[in-house]
Parts: sequence; structure tokens; C-alpha cells
Amino acid sequence: MSTQPPSPNPHRIVIITGPSGAGRSTAINALEDLGFEAIDNLPLSLIPRLLSGRPLERSVALGVDVRNRDFTTKGLMKLVDALPLKTEAEVSLLYLNAREDVLVRRYSETRRPHPMAPNESLQDGIRRERELLGAIQSRSDIVIDTSDLSPHDLRAELTKLFAAPGESGLSVLLNSFSYKRGVPHGVDMVFDCRFLRNPHWDQDLRSLTGQDARVAEYVTADARFAPFFDKITELTDLLLPAFHDEGKSYLTIGLGCTGGKHRSVAVAEMMGKALANKGWQVSIRHRELERQLKSGAGDT
Repeated sequence: MSTQPPSPNPHRIVIITGPSGAGRSTAINALEDLGFEAIDNLPLSLIPRLLSGRPLERSVALGVDVRNRDFTTKGLMKLVDALPLKTEAEVSLLYLNAREDVLVRRYSETRRPHPMAPNESLQDGIRRERELLGAIQSRSDIVIDTSDLSPHDLRAELTKLFAAPGESGLSVLLNSFSYKRGVPHGVDMVFDCRFLRNPHWDQDLRSLTGQDARVAEYVTADARFAPFFDKITELTDLLLPAFHDEGKSYLTIGLGCTGGKHRSVAVAEMMGKALANKGWQVSIRHRELERQLKSGAGDT
């Protein structure tokens, strides 16, 4: 007969809350993609019943906000304090926040009445909700300000926090950007491409992007490109396996140039192909090109 204690439940319970418009739905979807069982707007009184019984077979993400039928600040904090006594799973309270002006803009885009002020101004509802949730924010285990995060950025942050070590290997995001707009949030390492010759000054190439073969040829023709690309390839060949062995599941590499349209885009595309050919899970994001697509405007 074994005298060893039972193994602790390796799963997690993440309760996600925060003001409307701060990214709760994006977070729930992101955790679901990471293998969590996701449940949104379940009444607080039903959560202990949901988690009672046999140990969890999967981690659980629970979305909770002021729209929950029996939501109160005290009720949620009491629940968070009680859950560790009812389950061996690790319990975390994740609070997503954003500046008031950002919440106003995001909620205005939905064209829906605010749950805290259905017949009043949007600003009144946001302020009332933030006052109600203030005590919860101070009690939370993890607080993420999403004001300057895109949905993609928020997903990356949550992947870093909640992906099971070694579960799906190391995923690499290559993010091209413009230094004029600042380094993207959450990058792990950055390579500056501004020393390479700039296609912007060639009239035939100015309107194109680094995804065009002619721009890529122009950039690679710079005598400094080959040694630069060789060096960053050597560095990633060294670091990525080490990060993987340490259990890191997500790595973001930033590649910047002046306008985020030509050089950084071309290098990111070439680097993505090189890493993918070596078996790494790679995704590419071109921040400024996405911005142009949304606005319909050009940028150099």
C-alpha cells in the first residue's frame, strides 16, 4: 500500500473580471484556445457547485462581471477566498482594466447601452462600474492594463501567463513596427533595422511594403544585410532552444524601422520563413500595416 500523498491537481481556475470593454471576452477566448474550459456569466452562487465533486479534468476560465445575476463585490471576493478550500486547483483572480477614454471608445463601437447606466451617459456607467470594482482590483492576483494592447497583444500576454509549460512547444511572434510609434508592448527582444538602406527613397518602391519581393530584394542587396541576418539567425538558434527548455511557451521578437513599412516588414518575413523551416511555430504581425489597413491611409 502506497504511503505517498495524492498528486495535487495540476489544473487552474482563473476568474476573469474587470470593467466592460477592458477585454474580458478576448481573454476568455484566449484561455479557451489554451485548453481551458471557458464559462462566461455564470451566477456566483453556481460556481462552487460547478467545481465540487471530482478533481478537474481541465483548467477552467470563468468570466464574471456586473451583468452576472447575483454579482456583488463582497460576493466575488468571498467566492475567491473560499474556492481554495473546495479544490486543489490553483485559483487566480485576473483583473483587466483600461483608461476611461479607452473604455468609452471601445464601448461606443459596440453601440450597446452600458449595463451600469442603460438610460444614462456611457461615462456615468463606466465610472459607476469602476467604483464598484475598485476593491476587486486591489484583491486580484494579476492585473493587466489593456489600454494600449490590441486583442493580439492581450492574447500574447495571457499565453505567457497561462500556457502550460512545454504543452505546445515554443511559439514565436515576429512583430514589425515603426520606432516613431514606439516599441510594441511585451516584446522579449528587439532588432533595429534602421541602418539598412531605405526603400522609401526609391520612388518605384515607396508605395510598396516589405511583403513585396521587389522591396525584399532591395533590402537584401544592402551589403550589411547578410552579416546582420546571419548574426540574428545565430542568436535565435542559440536562444530559442534554451527558452524552450526553460518551459517558456511564447516569445515575441520585435523588428523595427523608421516607418514600419519596408525594412522591418521584409526582415520579419524572411526571419519567419527561416524559423519555420527549422520547425518553430511562427506567426508574424506587421503592426503599422495593420494600422494602415484599418485607417485606409498610407504611411512611410
